[in-house]
Amino acid sequence: MRRGRDAIVEGMDQLEDLAGCLRSWRDRLSPAEVGLPEGRARRAPGLRREELAGLAGLSVDYLSRLEQGRASNPSASVLAPLARALRLTDAERDHLYRLAGHALPGPGQINRHITPGLQRVLDRLTDVPVVVSAPSGEMVAANTVAEALIGELPTDPDDSNIARKVFGLSPDHTRFVRTPEEHAALELILAGDLHDASGRFPNDAYLRRVITDLRAGSARFAELWDAHPVTRRHADRKSLEHPQVGRITVDCDRLSVEGSDLTAIVYTATPGSPDADALALVAAIGLQQFG
Repeated sequence: MRRGRDAIVEGMDQLEDLAGCLRSWRDRLSPAEVGLPEGRARRAPGLRREELAGLAGLSVDYLSRLEQGRASNPSASVLAPLARALRLTDAERDHLYRLAGHALPGPGQINRHITPGLQRVLDRLTDVPVVVSAPSGEMVAANTVAEALIGELPTDPDDSNIARKVFGLSPDHTRFVRTPEEHAALELILAGDLHDASGRFPNDAYLRRVITDLRAGSARFAELWDAHPVTRRHADRKSLEHPQVGRITVDCDRLSVEGSDLTAIVYTATPGSPDADALALVAAIGLQQFG
């Protein structure tokens, strides 16, 4: 009985520590650091709770319960966007996961953490679209101009997973335009990407689930998977249909992110070309909506 009581007390202490860390990390961030306007005078330093909730894709009520130590067992899918929104270092991210009772990514698991340095790069590249993706197919982050180009990024990893979109398991609201031949080629590439990832990250639970779902839900993916393609992409070209600007064709370069297992996909166009002018117009429009 005493052991059980000690475990309960320890769990409550961890929740209080978690709550204190979240409040402290929120207080140290300025709106400017996360791309938000300062607005009216603030009574307390840092971000408002509703601002952090919006950045992390959480409800304000749930974030309130986390910061008050009233929400037990937050999932890894909650912690990851919180760590990104709070601009946590690797050590701070690890501490957050331990307090929440989660194991850190170990051997054979994908490290999806976006470091503060990478986040600053995303924030400062205001005219170059950049999307950060994981080997399991989900788009983990995007800067503002990338969302203006391809569409806003869903917070649910399944809804942002390009393999699930291409093989019809998740709705595809991106603006990419492909011929049937290009679509078939992309299917082969994605199956190869996931085969390659499964060999490098055999213990990643989300990656395993994506592959299982695709094999069960897409006959085309199952066919390609059984052919055992192994490919890794580096650069290619893509076309998009922007609702205000029209057709844009861009070069896509894939850059490895040091210190993680992520890839930064950078979209550019030849300087002085019509596509470069169109891309500049997209950056100027941003996420504004026009009738």
